[in-house]
Amino acid sequence: MNSFSTWPCVLLIGSALFDTSAATSNVIATIPITQNRGQIMVLARVNGSEPLSFMLDTGFSMTMLRRELAEQLNLTRLGEVTVEGIAGEERAPTYQGAVFDIGGARFAPSRVGAMPATRRKRDGIIGSGLFRQYVLLVDVGAKSLTIINPTNFTYAGSGEVVPLRFPRRGTTPVIDAVIQLTNGTSVRGAFEIDTGCDSGVCLGSEFTRTNKLIEIDATRSGSKFGVGGGTTTRSGHLPQLQIGSLKIDRPEADFFLEGSPAGRGMAGHIGMEVLKHFRIYFDYSRQGMIMERLDGTAR
Repeated sequence: MNSFSTWPCVLLIGSALFDTSAATSNVIATIPITQNRGQIMVLARVNGSEPLSFMLDTGFSMTMLRRELAEQLNLTRLGEVTVEGIAGEERAPTYQGAVFDIGGARFAPSRVGAMPATRRKRDGIIGSGLFRQYVLLVDVGAKSLTIINPTNFTYAGSGEVVPLRFPRRGTTPVIDAVIQLTNGTSVRGAFEIDTGCDSGVCLGSEFTRTNKLIEIDATRSGSKFGVGGGTTTRSGHLPQLQIGSLKIDRPEADFFLEGSPAGRGMAGHIGMEVLKHFRIYFDYSRQGMIMERLDGTAR
């Protein structure tokens, strides 16, 4: 669990990375998005294919395709990669030669993986590579994804600038956040930002036990499924989650009874049930994201 003692300093550094005085962003494309059980879905062509459906996932380090699709596209087989998930890991074949067209924006990852078996129908997952190449504005309210040239990106709004860290092999973004409890105390931790998660806040078993969080409001038994299988959870709500000065009251929470949805040393991750309330600029090149409330309020 990370300390918040350095937060004011980090926030000032993060704010300095964004010119909030003026200027126009160099927009490459704005495309519609849909939500499938809370997850963000976009259409893209691969090597001139018909439009295919992909989940946009900050939590996936590699872009993935259905295995049969990778073979239909005649991609060159490279080798294998270990894909880590909430309940373990799986081996997946990798390929090269995939070129994506996302509303006119070109994305050519050095390799793609063949997606492990999933319970949900989709053609693949667009992972962190797209976020590293462009600035992405995800606007669930407007049902749109805007792809921006990072070189000319400036921001002129009043949103919350949240510093990002990339400790886990430089792929999944991590922020500091605070869980405010009803007794006036707070619990601080490091959380991965995971747009591929349809839940609000998912908390690892060790973090949950250490801070006795399952005693708050976790009355429903449940389970989570992903790469490596499934794991048991309890579901409920947290009194309040605070990200910088932004406060989210009673976000939905899943408390893992074993294992963790995030990397070692992390409290857990924050998913779309929380993120959907904001317009979010993801700017990996400046190690930050900017969050604007959809309802226009300051908190």
